[in-house]
Amino acid sequence: MTSRDWHGDQRAVFDRDGHTCRRCGATDSTGDESASTADLHCYPIGDVPLEGTVHESSLVTVCDRCFDSLQGASVATDTQPDDETLFTLARDLTQRQGVTVSAVASFSSIATSLPTALEDAGEDDAARTDAEAEYRQARREVLLAIESVPSRLDPLAAVDETALDPAVSDPLAELVEAARTLQTELRELVSYCETVPVAIGRCRGCLKATETSETDKRDDTAACPTCGLPSESAGTAVMGTDDSMEARLSAINETLQGASATTETLTECAGQVATALQGEPTDPQ
Repeated sequence: MTSRDWHGDQRAVFDRDGHTCRRCGATDSTGDESASTADLHCYPIGDVPLEGTVHESSLVTVCDRCFDSLQGASVATDTQPDDETLFTLARDLTQRQGVTVSAVASFSSIATSLPTALEDAGEDDAARTDAEAEYRQARREVLLAIESVPSRLDPLAAVDETALDPAVSDPLAELVEAARTLQTELRELVSYCETVPVAIGRCRGCLKATETSETDKRDDTAACPTCGLPSESAGTAVMGTDDSMEARLSAINETLQGASATTETLTECAGQVATALQGEPTDPQ
């Protein structure tokens, strides 16, 4: 993020998001939506261009604290955390992953139903606009949720497990591994979901209709002329030659099942860490 030389329509993004941080819910402290807001920032999500203009469909409003967290500022790990801090880190990671899983499930449902929603809308401009806005919003929310996890995961991964009792270190190591695996699975899920609008001739980010040639479909450098996102997501390459809608939905469902199993493992490990530290399980919700 810090190396990107990008710019975007800040005013439009703030107005769309109600001058509210989409990560924690904090609002502009000035209380004046017409003012230039120093407490809020635009944050680019997904595989946006590293420089130039970022389309508003790939920008979210975040507050100062969340902006710093998303850029990598996190709890200091120069010293070994005490039991209370370790408990809090494990609890916060589990809660954040729970939020992320819910966001991915919601996006999966919205993405897979998008073709039907647009078809049902027909010539109804309002209904079509609502369906498109719902997809774009869900996509932003899920990408932001995924990018929010490292601020919880990295401090735990940096803990010196050799200095801990095995009753804590063993489930902690499994917790960190499960969290990393889940991150990979959730990113894959999003990439598969993004192939659904592509299959009906829409950009996976801004949802503008595209006229993609067969050559462009296999060209990783091809980009949407409206928002600049690459025309194809990583999910398309993974599916290979079978790019039918059935294959896309199958990939989404299979990955959802894998993520569900990983989530169970993560929750179980977090409970074991909590029990070893304080004699009580964490509440992932």
